[in-house]
Amino acid sequence: MTAKLIKHSASSVNGKEILTFELVYPRIVHSEFLTHRLFSRNAASSRAIPIDKLIGLIEEDCAMPAEWGLNQAGMVAKGTHPDTLGCKITWLKGARRALKSTRELQAKNLHKQICNRPLETYQYIKTIVTATEWDNWYWLRNHEAADPTIRLLAQEMWAAKEASTPQVLEPGEYHLPYINLEDFDIITLEEAIKISTSCCAQVSYRVLDSSLEKGLKIYDNLTGMDRVHGSPFE
Repeated sequence: MTAKLIKHSASSVNGKEILTFELVYPRIVHSEFLTHRLFSRNAASSRAIPIDKLIGLIEEDCAMPAEWGLNQAGMVAKGTHPDTLGCKITWLKGARRALKSTRELQAKNLHKQICNRPLETYQYIKTIVTATEWDNWYWLRNHEAADPTIRLLAQEMWAAKEASTPQVLEPGEYHLPYINLEDFDIITLEEAIKISTSCCAQVSYRVLDSSLEKGLKIYDNLTGMDRVHGSPFE
């Protein structure tokens, strides 16, 4: 689980901060992450990742809960199971069964949007998220009553934020994830915005390429079809 702070900016007018994180966390808590409606985000899709690549990722590093809490009434577990190794072995047995199902579906020549679904419990998901309002996220998720897996994510994000100093932006300047204008010889603000948008889109399906050529091509793909893919623009 990782929380990489991609861009951290602050307004020179009122000090308001805006932060963009690139997160990697177990998909089992993705639905909880989505309940935070003040976040703008784009996440990796099971429909886009090649079957063999996803199988390899899970075989290399299977996602699992951060803690193995004992059962009791309510949403919060009680203590920790004394045999955490045994719990992990049982979890990995489930992963092997899911991998077997995926391979069998793949053998039937089914598309990855079907074959990859049994693996979602055992995969990590990459998400880019940008927001100005974070208090409720930390209030709810960095707390002992939160699911331990999402609590660990919140703690990683908090640590990254506390270690960062925001870049102060003047009126007319933009918070542009993945873009440092000094890395380019000649680039217009409009091109920088397009490249940043394309990089936010690439999180969902490919390895990041922040070049001008690739950025403009992906931007055109996002906007040039009859159905616009809008989430990277947030």
